[in-house]
Amino acid sequence: MNIATATADTGTTVLEAIKAGMSDAMDADSDVILMGEDVGLAGGIFRTSTGLHQRFGSKRVIDTPLDEKGIVAHGIGLALYGLKPIVEIQFSGFIHDAFEHIMFCAARYRWASGGQYSCPMVIRAPSFGGIKGGFWHSQSVEAYFVHHGGMKILCPSTPEDAYRMMLAAVQDPDPVLLIEPVPLYRSMSAKFEMDGKAATIGEAKVTRTGSDVTVVTYGPIQYEVEKAAEELATTKGYDVEIIDLRTLIPYDMDTILASVKKTGRVITVHEAPLSMGFGAELAAVIQEKAFGYLHTPIQRVAAPDVPYHFSIGDEYYRPNARRIRLAIERTMEFEF
Repeated sequence: MNIATATADTGTTVLEAIKAGMSDAMDADSDVILMGEDVGLAGGIFRTSTGLHQRFGSKRVIDTPLDEKGIVAHGIGLALYGLKPIVEIQFSGFIHDAFEHIMFCAARYRWASGGQYSCPMVIRAPSFGGIKGGFWHSQSVEAYFVHHGGMKILCPSTPEDAYRMMLAAVQDPDPVLLIEPVPLYRSMSAKFEMDGKAATIGEAKVTRTGSDVTVVTYGPIQYEVEKAAEELATTKGYDVEIIDLRTLIPYDMDTILASVKKTGRVITVHEAPLSMGFGAELAAVIQEKAFGYLHTPIQRVAAPDVPYHFSIGDEYYRPNARRIRLAIERTMEFEF
């Protein structure tokens, strides 16, 4: 799928798909509520909830104070009492204040209660750079949350995935962190049937088939991978297979291993910093389960281990098609 400016002819944008997913979930179940800063009357800072307050009322679309910890804490309490809250953190760069409540409360109630209680809630975290938002508004926070049990982490990169993942997250009996691709909100659109069907959590998608090298990625950066793959197919004849993880926890190791066993070469790409990023987890498990199939060392392409830049420098901080292309060339040309 190509990134395109959203118009009536090109279909539904990622932003519109998220709103449609929330609307359909709220239509289907009166226990589903939406909470967050400005999600009601204003329709959200990105306008992902425009019209929902007018449609469902102030008891189901609730404007909150500017307090991420309080938003999540109230959502947890409501979930324990039988509701299904969708809570929005305006930018994932502000989610750290709610870390304790997410990881040590929401994710643990099922375990702490021996299965007597669950915490069915969705935590929306608009993420990623590329919008010149500076270091507070361009974060990739997934690595903070994968090192824990009790919750699921989803990351859509198409409008259809955004719609279906929202439905899946609401229907899940445990907390789900939905990492939303801000750079794709309005820049990507597609036509699909909004039929109320939820995604299957834990399924990756092979977005490009190939036989030479496997690139495992997720989020908006996968479109930089596609650019690199197209260029190398034209200039050097390299056949690149691309896997969009879609679900980070639990990730689809079967799809990854099937690809690795075919290609024998692996690169992980994400725009979070390199050290202890999610790519390191993937590399470790691939090495453990498919070492005998590898022709070359696994490579990781990521951001440098420094804070995100100010409102300039996105193109230097985030992996781009050129850096990804060079990594593919190094992998293809590697000799022991």
